[in-house]
Amino acid sequence: MELQVEGRHVEIRKSWQTKIEVERDRLLRHHPGLVLNLRVAVEATEHHKEGGYEIRLVAAVPSETLIVKRKGEAVKPLLVKAFDNLSQQLKEMQRKKRQTAKGQEDGGSDNLSGVVKTISPPEAYGFIVTQDGREVYFHANALKDNDIGALNEGDSVIFGETEGDKGPCANWVRVVK
Repeated sequence: MELQVEGRHVEIRKSWQTKIEVERDRLLRHHPGLVLNLRVAVEATEHHKEGGYEIRLVAAVPSETLIVKRKGEAVKPLLVKAFDNLSQQLKEMQRKKRQTAKGQEDGGSDNLSGVVKTISPPEAYGFIVTQDGREVYFHANALKDNDIGALNEGDSVIFGETEGDKGPCANWVRVVK
C-alpha cells in the first residue's frame, strides 16, 4: 500500500508519523491487500469549535474511495479514531461483498420485516424488532433510499440479515411506505 502523509498549516511531528505508521500496519494486518493507496492529512485549524486539528484519511480500495474526517484538539487520539472508523468501513464493505456473493450463490435471501425499535442518529445506528421478537442491529450505512435523521421509532421496514461481530445485523434496510 502506498502511504502519503501531509501537513496543512502544521509540520508533521515525528511522534505523529510513528503513530500513523503503527495504525497503517494494524490496518494492513486486519485488511491485507485491500487498501491500494492511503493519504493522511493533518490540518491545523482554528475556525471550528472542537479544537485545533482536522484529520482526513482517504483510502483507495478496488472500485471505491473511502473518506474519514475527524476534528479535535489532540492529533494522536484523532488518528486512532479515524483509523478505527476506516477499519469499520472496510469491514462493512467486505461484509456487503460477501453477502452479495452469498446471495448470488443461493439465489438471493428472503426479505425480513420488522419495526424500528430504537434509533440513535448521533451515533448512526439503531435496532429493529422482527416479527418473532428478535432485535437486529443496523448502521446508518445500511439504510437504502433514506437518511437516519428521517427514520422514526415505529417505522415498518424490510431488511436483509447477516451475522455481525456481536450478533444479528441488518446489511440493508428499507422503509416500507
